[in-house]
Amino acid sequence: MSRPILYNCPPSGNCYKVRLFAALVGIDLDIRDVDLVAGAHKTPEFTALNPWQQVPVLQDGETIIWDSQAILLYLAEKHGKATWWPGDPAARARVVEWLSVSVNEIQHGPADARLVKKFDYPLRYEDAVSASARTLAVIDRHLAIHAWLAGEGPTLADCAAYPYLALAPEGGISLDAYPALRQWLGRVEALPGYVSVEA
Repeated sequence: MSRPILYNCPPSGNCYKVRLFAALVGIDLDIRDVDLVAGAHKTPEFTALNPWQQVPVLQDGETIIWDSQAILLYLAEKHGKATWWPGDPAARARVVEWLSVSVNEIQHGPADARLVKKFDYPLRYEDAVSASARTLAVIDRHLAIHAWLAGEGPTLADCAAYPYLALAPEGGISLDAYPALRQWLGRVEALPGYVSVEA
C-alpha cells in the first residue's frame, strides 16, 4: 500500500501540524516539498489538487484533502486514533472549539505576527500584536487549570494549536508572561514521536 502524500512547505505551521500529528501517532507520510517561492503552488497540476493554491494538501490514493484541519480529521478517522479525535459528542465538540481557535484567534495573532516579521507579509503588525496579547492570555488561563486543551490527554486540538503558539517568538511575540502555556508546550514536546518544525 502506498503512503499518503503530503504536499508540504517546511516553514509552514499549517503543514507542520500535519507532520507533527503523523509523527506522534506513527503515520508514515510521503512528504513532498512545494517550492512556493518558485510558484510551484500555482501550476495547473497543483491547482488541480487544491484550487486555493495553498499547502498542505494530502493525497491518499484517490482521496485529496486540502486544509490542515480537514487533513488532521481525515487521518485520525482513517487510522482509528480515537484518543486524538474522540467519538463522544461533547468531547468532540471541545476539540472542534480549539480547531476553530487555531484558525481564528491564533492565526490572526501569533501566526500573523510571524508572517510579518519572518516573511514580510503586508499585514498590520500592531493588530497582530494586540490580538496575540488577548489570545495568549485566554489560552494561558485555560491551561492553568487544564493539562491539555480539550481533554485529559493530547488531542487534535493540541496538534492544531501547538505550531503557531510555539513559533510565536519568531513573530516577536514573547511567551514569558504565559507560564501555563509554556508548560503545555513542554508537555507536547515530551510526547513520544514529537518532531520539531525543522525536522
